[in-house]
Amino acid sequence: MVTKEQRRRQLARDKFERQQERRAQAHRKTVRRNAVIATVLAVVLAAGAAAWAGGAFSTDAEKTDSAAAAGALPSASASVSAAQPSKAPDPCAEAAAGSAGTEQWKKEPELTVDTAAKYTLSLQTTCGDIALDLDAKDAPHTVNSFVFLAGKGFFDHTKCHRLTTSGIYVLQCGDPTGQGTGGPGYTIPDENLKAKEIAGGTYPAGTVAMANTGQPHTGGSQFFLVYKDSPLPPSYTPFGTISAAGMKVLDKIAAAGEATGGGDGAPNATVVINKATVGKA
Repeated sequence: MVTKEQRRRQLARDKFERQQERRAQAHRKTVRRNAVIATVLAVVLAAGAAAWAGGAFSTDAEKTDSAAAAGALPSASASVSAAQPSKAPDPCAEAAAGSAGTEQWKKEPELTVDTAAKYTLSLQTTCGDIALDLDAKDAPHTVNSFVFLAGKGFFDHTKCHRLTTSGIYVLQCGDPTGQGTGGPGYTIPDENLKAKEIAGGTYPAGTVAMANTGQPHTGGSQFFLVYKDSPLPPSYTPFGTISAAGMKVLDKIAAAGEATGGGDGAPNATVVINKATVGKA
C-alpha cells in the first residue's frame, strides 16, 4: 500500500519531470528560432554585400516613375554586421506648422535664369539656416529648376531624409515625400560634370549637388549637401557651394548621427526645411 509520503514524493517527481520537459521543449524551440534567424541574417548580409559590390544605392523611384527623379548615391561603406541603431538626441527645433506640397509638373520649366547673375538659396531649417551660392553659369538648368521650385514653395516643410556618416558624408534633402522616392514630376539634364573640383573623384566639403536615380539625366528635386570630402564618381551635377555658417549647421546634424548605426539612414536630427528662398544679385 502506498503511503501518503510516497504519494507526495511521486507527485513531486512527476511535477519536476514535467518542468524539465517543458524547459527542454523551450530550449529546442529557441535553438530552431535562432537557426532560422541566422539563416535569414546570412541572406540579408549577402544581399547587402551584393548591393555594395554593385556600387549603387537605388531607391524605389527607379521601380515606379523615373520622372520622380529620386536620389541614388553609392552606399556608405560601414559594416552591416556591426550596425546598431543610434540613440543620439535630436539637436533641432520643432518644425513650423504646415505640410509639404504635392504639386507635380509634366516638363522642366522654361529656361529663364540669368546665367550672368548670382543666385542664392536660403534653407531655413529646424536645425539652423543653410545658405547656398548657386552656379547659374555652369548649371543653368539645375539652378533654373531650383528657382522655379522654390518660388512654388515646393521645398517648404520637406524633411531631409538621408544622412551618410561613413564612406561618404552627405545630407540628402528635396523630397516632398520624405522617403527618398519623390520629385517634381520632371527631370533635368546633368550639368557641370567636368568641373575641376570633382574631376579627381571627390566631392569636396561645402559642395551642393543633385541626386539622381543612378542613370544619366534623371535629376529632379533631390539634392545633397557635402559636409566632409566624399569619394564619389563625377555623376552628380554640382551646382553650388555651402556657406561657412551652413557648414556649422551640417556639422551639428552629422554629430547627432543617423538612425541605423550603419552609416546610412535617416538623420537622428529632425531636419525640416521650413522655408526655401531664392535671392538674386
